[in-house]
Amino acid sequence: MAFKKAQPSQNVPDSPEKILLDLPRRRIPGVLLHQGEVLKAYVASAIDPTKAPDVALQLPTGSGKTLVGLLLAEWRRRKFKERVVYLCPTNQLVNQVAEQADKQYGLTVNAFTGRASNFDPTAKSEYQSADRIAVTSYSALFNTNPYFDNAQIIIVDDAHAAENYISSLWTVKIDRTDKKHKTLHAAVVNLLTPFLGSNFDRINGEINSMADITWVDKLPTPYLNEIHNDLISVIDSNIAKLDISYSWSMIRDHVLACHVYLTPNDILIKPLIPPTWSHAPFTGAEQRIFMSATLGLGGDLERLTGRKNILRLPIPEGWDKQGIGRRFFMFPSMSLSDENAVDLRNQLMMQAGRSVILVPSNSIAREVTDQVTESLGFSVFNADDIEESKEPFIAAKQAVAVIAGRYDGIDFPGNDCRLLFVDGLPKATNSQERFLMSKMAANVLFNDRIQTRVLQAIGRCTRSLEDFSTVVVSGEELSNYLTDIRRRSYLHPELQAELDFGIEQSKGTSNEDFFENFKIFLKNGKEWEKNANEVIVAKRESAEQKSFPAIKNLSNAVLYEITYQKCMWQQDYSGAYTAAENVLAELDAKELIGYRALWHYLAGSAAQLGGIKGKDRMQYANAKKAATGISWLVGLAHSDTPTEEHDSSNSILITQLERVEAILETLGLSHSRKFNEREKEILNGLEDKDQFEQAHVLLGQMLGYSAGKEESDGSPDPWWHVGKICFVFEDNAGAESDILAANKARQASTHPDWIRDRVVLDDDAVIISVLVTQKTKAKSGAMPHLKKVLLWELNDFKKWARNALAILRELRTKFSEAGDLGWRAEAMEIFKQNGLDATSLMKKLKGNIAAEKMEEVK
Repeated sequence: MAFKKAQPSQNVPDSPEKILLDLPRRRIPGVLLHQGEVLKAYVASAIDPTKAPDVALQLPTGSGKTLVGLLLAEWRRRKFKERVVYLCPTNQLVNQVAEQADKQYGLTVNAFTGRASNFDPTAKSEYQSADRIAVTSYSALFNTNPYFDNAQIIIVDDAHAAENYISSLWTVKIDRTDKKHKTLHAAVVNLLTPFLGSNFDRINGEINSMADITWVDKLPTPYLNEIHNDLISVIDSNIAKLDISYSWSMIRDHVLACHVYLTPNDILIKPLIPPTWSHAPFTGAEQRIFMSATLGLGGDLERLTGRKNILRLPIPEGWDKQGIGRRFFMFPSMSLSDENAVDLRNQLMMQAGRSVILVPSNSIAREVTDQVTESLGFSVFNADDIEESKEPFIAAKQAVAVIAGRYDGIDFPGNDCRLLFVDGLPKATNSQERFLMSKMAANVLFNDRIQTRVLQAIGRCTRSLEDFSTVVVSGEELSNYLTDIRRRSYLHPELQAELDFGIEQSKGTSNEDFFENFKIFLKNGKEWEKNANEVIVAKRESAEQKSFPAIKNLSNAVLYEITYQKCMWQQDYSGAYTAAENVLAELDAKELIGYRALWHYLAGSAAQLGGIKGKDRMQYANAKKAATGISWLVGLAHSDTPTEEHDSSNSILITQLERVEAILETLGLSHSRKFNEREKEILNGLEDKDQFEQAHVLLGQMLGYSAGKEESDGSPDPWWHVGKICFVFEDNAGAESDILAANKARQASTHPDWIRDRVVLDDDAVIISVLVTQKTKAKSGAMPHLKKVLLWELNDFKKWARNALAILRELRTKFSEAGDLGWRAEAMEIFKQNGLDATSLMKKLKGNIAAEKMEEVK
């Protein structure tokens, strides 16, 4: 065999950007000015891992951070002979980066996807000997037995999207809807039953309203402490061969350092901050380089990665105003019905040829796929179809890529696609985030994270200065977010201008006008330039981007937050308590009251676990004052003061308002059409004897009650339930006689027994039977039963209902998002003043005993 010819030593220039000039297969002339500035800043400030073990580079979406990362990786590999691993969120992005490196930059890298046992031996050897960069997914590093356990440099691409990928190693999600998890879920629910109360039905997936769908809670740490040994035993007995067994092995001995979150679909067990310090393949690297479209200034990157001191390199000059590409936003829901919006989507797709649709779930993806296939006959691709390459999609003249649950990473630049649909965008991606936002009202913590997710979603087709695409926004949550003028002030000036223009063009616009504007945009000619682009540029120049509130406080606190989590992981509860106190010392901004409540609770939990007497009750009491909507905080604070009844009524009212928030978001904030339709349905229904009961149910739901109605023998009319108060109604709105019969009175008096038997309530819940009628007289045989029934005169009920809807309409104008403590405080006062909360309504009706108010007749 002939000897192989020795490869010549590779040239190592003095700066990373010069690497590109030595790649003859490249299709670009060189790095852009801003890319070069970032690379030079790295060499000047972060080249020494001993001084900068963690470095962060911020480059806006579409500004070429992949090239920057690859050049840094290749330069360090050549200069220092280091093993470099370049991490991407998904296998599709691994392939995309490798393809981009080869075809655009002329750089050969090795992509690693799938099982480690199937990795190419030559590629493995080239990585181990530092002859090639390894490009792989987060999951290839963050698992219990990673192949890449000796990387010297780790480059984390799309770090803003890393949280779920990194934390998954320490996250156990027991999915009720997964058949394989069914037995485990049932076993854990049985263990938790004593703590669930009226939420037992919810955790088992029994949904009666939007409030049930969005319900989330957590098992308080003191309760978890009571059962954690049993919980470990139950999970150990049922987790064998399940996909979550590996993550369970990572947290099994640290359960008390985790939190248990409960929703109708899953039980989530995870720590507040991923304990990456315990994972040697990550912490053992000499340097970790985080690349992101936005790094924020509030410590969010540190919370996502568990790293305390990350050196942030400055953003290149000029990006404070200039954006990437041009987007033309359309908001069809501001003018069109759902049916007309679908027709418009079909028209736009026909005109564009290729389009991309981002949707939040697989079920919605299937609906869209079926509709597109039936209506247009286009080829439809999903994320798996384009995992290896986008070429089949790009090669098709008429095609739609329907991507479920993915709002970042997959790029469609240039002529790949000019039409992007973004259907919804969940602000919270897991139960922990949902709990912190909706229950703890800690929305401020997630401002950066949510904004980044939005930016990633709308930027899929604008990846360079030359790109342009239409972005069609649907789904109430994303529409509410982008059309809220208060939120828009925190966005980049270019995006503010594009949104402002798009919103103006979407008001009072017909299908035909939407379509005509789209054709003008696609031509990208003089008409678009003069009538649209010049307007957007002018708006951009006058726009200013505000900083999120309390950013400095959050940044100062994150160091202690990570210390807290480390101490909890090591069962150093005294150290955890001290760290929590340090966090609280930094969270003194008024906007952080919800997040501060969380840390009072965490401090109380650490004190209780550590036996620090008196501190636990004090901290729980402080948490209760701020987070009045969490009933179990009242119990933890052991309140024996005269304010206990007040705390209970406030807790019930906050629960009502959380549900009201869910309803308002569902009905939409960018326009009032759906709210108007629901209001009309209720008001008309209350005047129609055949629709009265359904309208009665809808009214209860609008006011934040868990309202229901069952059509069965002996069942009552609607019931409204919240906290430990339940109203059960006998509606007698359409009867012709003005005398109440004995059988109606008997039914009303027995309704509480039916509710107690059929509806899950706390044992000490109060069930109040209410008769809604215009009748003033009752048969003598009815009187004994009416002693247990309260009377709500029909006209008074209708007047109260009209006033309630008017108040909701007014409150809606001030509402921006769930968890807004200022709005909740105002809404609480207004609900109390107008008797809309359950406690006030109970007091109003208690004086109206039907037997005393109605005239007895024979």
